[in-house]
Amino acid sequence: MTDQAEAPSAPTNRHTVHAKGREKLMAHAAMLLFAALIAGSFSFGGMAAQHLEAGPLTLWRYLMTMVVMGIMTFGILRVPFSKPRRVWRYALLGGLIAVYMLTMFAALEFTSPVQTGAVFTLMPLISAGFALLFIGQKTRPDVLAALVIAALGAIWVIFRADIQAILSFDVGRGELIYFVGVVCHGAYVPLIRRFGLGENPIAFGFWVVVFTIPWLLPTGAVPLATTDFASLPMTVWATIAYLSIVTTAITFMLLQYASMRLPAPKVLGYGYLTPTFIILLEGLLGHGWASPAVFIGALVTAAGLLVMGLLRD
Repeated sequence: MTDQAEAPSAPTNRHTVHAKGREKLMAHAAMLLFAALIAGSFSFGGMAAQHLEAGPLTLWRYLMTMVVMGIMTFGILRVPFSKPRRVWRYALLGGLIAVYMLTMFAALEFTSPVQTGAVFTLMPLISAGFALLFIGQKTRPDVLAALVIAALGAIWVIFRADIQAILSFDVGRGELIYFVGVVCHGAYVPLIRRFGLGENPIAFGFWVVVFTIPWLLPTGAVPLATTDFASLPMTVWATIAYLSIVTTAITFMLLQYASMRLPAPKVLGYGYLTPTFIILLEGLLGHGWASPAVFIGALVTAAGLLVMGLLRD
């Protein structure tokens, strides 16, 4: 009597396999640091924006980031240099990031940072939809519930506990423009997994930065070329250094690291903490502390993210 052949098991979807144990904790820690570093860019970016327009500022930032990440990737970390395969992947990811950056600045011409911040809170839920569409990554109902709780806390913080400000929210041109960018960024995280072919994650991030630059040339090349750099105050140079080294290069690697280990909604869920970190930073800089009611919203956000992090992926 011959043994009955076992039916072959269904192939595992590598996009739905997530990190466990210490590696999972490290991924969550990476995104916590990501949110804190991004928050710092708002204060510094606002200082630089007083002296340089958004187009050339963003292009200069990414040119510097390309240099920094190139040195870090191929010089310090000594990742073997190789030509990028399937260049269209990097071009698409770079385009998504470029659209996000440009729409954010364009939106601020028509609306306030508070309103754009409210639109930003839609990103994790949008990313959950793209994760299901692009890589078959389903978001568990309890994780989705935790994201909604965190979003409510973030909205409370963004509007500084002002119920009337929340109720009077009016979707205008600026919000619609920024929503396009939020959709692009929401698609970016799951596509990192979709397009990954086993490349070194740092080298992958470097090539994404390289292929972001062509998308920024139309709005930034001419103004940047005609900029009088000698007349720019030191605060602009310091801001560019922070944005290119910390906010872009380091956060790029943090996002890349976490995206390969956590579900997309959990990764972007940490963006809800950014308004809270901004409030803390403004207080430490002597610009005044938020009211106790606002801190309650921050605690709700933190609690929602803590629950989300502890839930099974």
